[in-house]
Amino acid sequence: MRNTNRMLMVALIMLLSLSMLNCNNTLSKSKSPAASKEEAVKTEKETPKQNVVKVTLETTYGNINLELWPDIAPKTVDNFVKLASKGFYNGIYFHRVIPDFMIQGGCPNTKDGDRRNDGQGGPGYTFEDECYDVNNPITGEIPNDDIARQVWEKLIIPYMNSGQNPQAEIFEIVKAVQQQNSMEPLKAHPVSYYQKRTGIDTPICALGAKNLYASISMANAGPNTNGSQFFIITKKDGTPWLDGKHTVFGRVTSGMEVVHKIENLPRDRSDNPNVENQAFINAVTFPK
Repeated sequence: MRNTNRMLMVALIMLLSLSMLNCNNTLSKSKSPAASKEEAVKTEKETPKQNVVKVTLETTYGNINLELWPDIAPKTVDNFVKLASKGFYNGIYFHRVIPDFMIQGGCPNTKDGDRRNDGQGGPGYTFEDECYDVNNPITGEIPNDDIARQVWEKLIIPYMNSGQNPQAEIFEIVKAVQQQNSMEPLKAHPVSYYQKRTGIDTPICALGAKNLYASISMANAGPNTNGSQFFIITKKDGTPWLDGKHTVFGRVTSGMEVVHKIENLPRDRSDNPNVENQAFINAVTFPK
C-alpha cells in the first residue's frame, strides 16, 4: 500500500509540475497592453532601496537611466560597474529584442561584425547568481507562492525521488496541492515542518527582487553562468517565470520610451535588429 501511495504521489507531482509549466508558457506568450512609459516605471517600483548606483546607458536612440542595487546583488552590481568603467560596453549593440518581453545586450561579439555569434560572448569568466537573500533563510511561516514553490521544488520533489515511503501527512498535502492546482495547501505548515519531515535541510530564501517591468536582470546560459550580458524587461506584467533564475540587480528610472523604441526595432528571425537600425551603447556614465 505504501508503494502504491508513493507511485500515486509521484504521478500527482508530475501532473502538477506539467500544469505549472503550461501556465508559465501561456504567460510568456501572452500579450499585454502597451505600457504607459514613465508612469508605468513609477507604478511598478519596488520598495525603495537604501543604496543605489546611478548609471546612464547612452544609446543611439537616447539615454536609459538606471539605478543598480548593491544591497540586493553586490557581486552583480560590482561586475557591471567594473566592466562599464573599463569601457567594455561601449560599441556593443542590443542583439536580441522581443516586443512585449525584453531587450538584451552586453555581448562583446557584437563588435566583430559576425552576426552569427551574437549572444555567445562574455567577459571571459562567469559568476554565481544572486537571485535569493541567502543570508536570511526562512524557517517559519510560508508567506507567499514563491516560497511555497521553493519548498515544493527543493524539498517535496527530492523527497519523493529519494525512494522513501512517503509520510501520510506529506501525501495528503501533495494531493491537496494537485486538486486545487495551487501552492496554498503548503502554507498550512512552516518551512521547518517540511525540512524535518523530508530530512532535507536545503535552505529556503526569499527573492532578492522580482523580474518586473523596467527591471534590469542578468542573462545566462543556466545557473551560475553570469558574465556581461543583461536584459531590460518591457512586459507590463513582468516575467515571474524568470524569478529565481535570472538575477535582478536594478531598474530603469527614466528612459523606458527609449527601451520601447529598441524593443520594436525591425529584426531578423533570431530577434537581432537589422543592421540598418541597430541600437548601440555609445557609453556608460555614472551621474551623481
